[in-house]
Amino acid sequence: MQRFTDKVVLVTGAGSGIGQASAVRIASEGGAVFCVDLNAQALRATVEKIESEGGIAVAHSCDISQEKEVNTCITSAVERFGSLYALVNMAGILRFDDTQALELAAWQKVIDVNLTGTMLLCRAALPHLLKTKGSIVNAASTAALAGLPCGVAYSASKGGVLAMTRSIAVEYAKRGVRANCVCPGDTKTNMTEGVAFPETMDFDLLPRIMSLTGAKGPETLASVIAMLASEDGAHITGEDIRVDGGTLS
Repeated sequence: MQRFTDKVVLVTGAGSGIGQASAVRIASEGGAVFCVDLNAQALRATVEKIESEGGIAVAHSCDISQEKEVNTCITSAVERFGSLYALVNMAGILRFDDTQALELAAWQKVIDVNLTGTMLLCRAALPHLLKTKGSIVNAASTAALAGLPCGVAYSASKGGVLAMTRSIAVEYAKRGVRANCVCPGDTKTNMTEGVAFPETMDFDLLPRIMSLTGAKGPETLASVIAMLASEDGAHITGEDIRVDGGTLS
């Protein structure tokens, strides 16, 4: 299956986790992947993996919360490959805080990366996606759909991504650009490894965010993301696709 032959896809968070799995999956289906992450070393590993399997990939280090860096990132992708067919926004940060003790700087960092960063990338990519009648796939979360204990900042950021994506979908549907979200449940990624919990965390509430079938690897998300980004998702826009093993069923 070569759904991305002659197509260019920009993937953020490509250094690890769902972003990396998505970049590898899209490259395996013939796509030229512009891999974006803040961690340059991790990016190199992703590109080397793709190239070792015969794929095409370029690494670009970027802080997606910074407007100038994002604009340069999109420009560089188009200059390198000549066009942009899909934008896959998987970069993000996760933290847990006692809401009463949440510092404003910590709140702002999560919003800046998860929500504002996603907006900046969508805004910069849209002129190019309009030319190719392309697609956007953003990372929301089950935390956007149900309460996450001690997850005020993360939940707010992902709820914002979901609402923003629906707005983009409606605004650009008649102009040929689709926009959708994936909503991961518990997934085995670096983001969730070693995450710190506040002392006040009620661990009896954690089953609210656990799948019925156990956490799966990021490749389970990558397959859905590839579908949404490709022509197989041609009549899907404004959707939030839960990939959560029945967490919210």
